[in-house]
Amino acid sequence: MPPRWPRKPTRRDPEFRKLDDRYTYAAHIAVFLCSGSGLVFFQQLYRADWPWLVPLLGWWALGLGIHSFWIFFVARYPVEAGFGELTPGAHENPTAAETDPSRAS
Repeated sequence: MPPRWPRKPTRRDPEFRKLDDRYTYAAHIAVFLCSGSGLVFFQQLYRADWPWLVPLLGWWALGLGIHSFWIFFVARYPVEAGFGELTPGAHENPTAAETDPSRAS
């Protein structure tokens, strides 16, 4: 079950973007492990000669290594200009100035 987010989730929120990137990374790892182990299992089961299997898994693992390096060492999540944190429930009761454009200053 995903964690409860204290405000409306958006990619402009640096904390949410970081969490989303890590979830995406975990999904890529899971797909790699399931696919790789399944291919190796069927290669062994059928005693198949698949010369493409090791290079495929090697390049895929290299791609995941680059993804790991990017996620854990390179990626920065600065607060964008104009991003204001909302307190829980603040977006549910807009003021009159926010709902009526003629009242805006």
